Amino acid sequence: MSDDPDNFRCQSGFSSPPCYAAEIAPDYFDPLAVDPEQARDVARWRKAERVRLRDERQRLTVDARQAIGEALIAHLREVLRTKFDGARGRVFSAYWPIKGEPDLRPLMTELHAAGVFVALPIVETKAAPLTFRRWTPETKMVRGDWNIPVPPPDAPEVTPEIALAPLVGWTAEGYRLGYGGGYFDRTLAALQPRPFVIGIGFEAARLTTIFPQPHDIRLDLILTEDGARTGTEAG
Repeated sequence: MSDDPDNFRCQSGFSSPPCYAAEIAPDYFDPLAVDPEQARDVARWRKAERVRLRDERQRLTVDARQAIGEALIAHLREVLRTKFDGARGRVFSAYWPIKGEPDLRPLMTELHAAGVFVALPIVETKAAPLTFRRWTPETKMVRGDWNIPVPPPDAPEVTPEIALAPLVGWTAEGYRLGYGGGYFDRTLAALQPRPFVIGIGFEAARLTTIFPQPHDIRLDLILTEDGARTGTEAG
């Protein structure tokens, strides 16, 4: 596979290596992920897709991004109402928007006022699961990993029952293309019980596949500005 995501190619000693199958069936992947060359191809393809999708996202106007954020807030509010009776008394992990992500901070304030325990994810140790600290509108934020504002070390640590996962890309099967650090996958694999995870992304960021690998974990639900799009419940 080349770095061009629209032109899958690879060099191999086999006449029909697994990565050639993508030219015939775009959703092909090796379910056992035993081919190291394929894994490298997938990694290169994902890197190129991240760049493409983030560039498209950054080109949105301020008004367009605000309208998408407002639509997502309305959809998420309805999901919390119907599935979790508003989530009062539950721990809800949100995210602080970066790099053109939908801004859901108004909903964070609204949920706090409604009795929901709002938390934010923290990178405390590189290449380890995330931790979660309680957030309120009065929290004095500090700079965390990647210079992202996070609650300070003395904020209470909590375990989310509902968690948002910002998406760079997403698929109809409920898979997430993130930033490539693997933090959410490691976190979901480690949390017991696992929270209900909702991917938050743009409708235009839908992909045919991310070529799922064994470490990729399907999300429970994906929301875009068009509403609930996919997830394990739909699969």
